[in-house]
Amino acid sequence: MLKIHERLRGANVFPLILLVLATFLATVADAQESAITAPAAPRVVTPGEMFAFFFLMLGPLKILGPFVQMTHGADVTFTRRLALRAFIYSCIALVAAAVIGENSMQKFHISVPVLAIAAGIILFLVALRTIMEQFDGNAMRPAPTIEPSLRLAISPLAFPTIVTPYGVAAVIICVSLTPDFLTKSAIFGALLVLMLVNLVAMLYARPVLKYLGMPMQLLGTVLGIIQVALGLQIILAGLRGLGIHLQG
Repeated sequence: MLKIHERLRGANVFPLILLVLATFLATVADAQESAITAPAAPRVVTPGEMFAFFFLMLGPLKILGPFVQMTHGADVTFTRRLALRAFIYSCIALVAAAVIGENSMQKFHISVPVLAIAAGIILFLVALRTIMEQFDGNAMRPAPTIEPSLRLAISPLAFPTIVTPYGVAAVIICVSLTPDFLTKSAIFGALLVLMLVNLVAMLYARPVLKYLGMPMQLLGTVLGIIQVALGLQIILAGLRGLGIHLQG
């Protein structure tokens, strides 16, 4: 079962994450383009769309495997303490990223399509590395044993496993598109609920993977081939948002 846990780390759920990310950022970038070419109000992303987006970007799908590996051989008390600390650190990191990111975008006049391009490049490189690792002989070696420690709650559990770089980009984009305080409060409320879902998922990670580990691995393998293409799609969506249209 540990082999399945290791294979579920990050790469096998990236196709699902990338699929939703490409669709969401394409919508955002196109909305920005429409706002430039026409005075009409741009398309508003609904709370339901944002929560679904956050769920796959910051939700429990990518956490289960790494958390089980980090807590291998540990007792229940340690597992609970690690999960609780990771929850707290993740909440703090998301709030800090949203505030700093939004202020930085305004200060340096960074548009949403440009941020989408940056997120697309990150995802493209991650996806490309995942594909190339399949041809690396060292990838088949057993993963090194991780000594249980509460320091893991900060890194690599809270960041970058729970609060991913592309998840941070998603939060910044959503916060930047919502000018009123009430909507921003709703976004942070949705993120808090999602972090609670992550907490529950970590506490019950072993039984979840016991029944869903193999289906997730199979699904990730089937969809893995489109990872690089989806990363490029996000970049192209950002370029369209900037008014750059590639012919062909």
